[in-house]
Amino acid sequence: MQAMSEQKRKIHPHKFTLWVAMGSILMMFAGLTSAYIVKRSQASWMMLEIPVLFWYSTATILASSVTVQLALKAIRSREMVAYRRWMVITAVLGALFLLLQIAGFNAFGSTGIRLIGAGSNASYSFLLAISGLHGLHVLGGVVALIVIAIRAVSTTNRTYSSLPLEIAATYWHFVDALWIYLFIFFNWMK
Repeated sequence: MQAMSEQKRKIHPHKFTLWVAMGSILMMFAGLTSAYIVKRSQASWMMLEIPVLFWYSTATILASSVTVQLALKAIRSREMVAYRRWMVITAVLGALFLLLQIAGFNAFGSTGIRLIGAGSNASYSFLLAISGLHGLHVLGGVVALIVIAIRAVSTTNRTYSSLPLEIAATYWHFVDALWIYLFIFFNWMK
């Protein structure tokens, strides 16, 4: 009985690894936003104007955090139809977030702002680098969500463990919170 009690208190190795990785990612973004603040004092620095598409992408990733939580609740309750539905919606919203981010950066080009190369400004290059790195982390989360969604709707897979979704949901909430931080940061640091 004592051994089972101790086992329940231990963190799963995959969850522990995820928390270490998220700590590392957090430190990287803290360094990047700190560098942004330091570079902001340069004379050639331009004020950022964030395209409205970034507001839409923010709403999308917030909605996806709600749907992934609903999927987690459904699998824990063994409501498999709801679980499948929420997983597919979450994966679609995650992909939509990335598409809206890409469209947001394309909006810069349509206004004549160059993000990299000749004629670019460090402020916009920083925005691209930081948001691009976040996008790569989101892409990893979207791939995980798509894999879990495919397994959820698969007729051959009958594994009902919530662990993969718990790990993916934790990561997804993390990249969501990280985007909210970055979004507020870029809007506040104009």
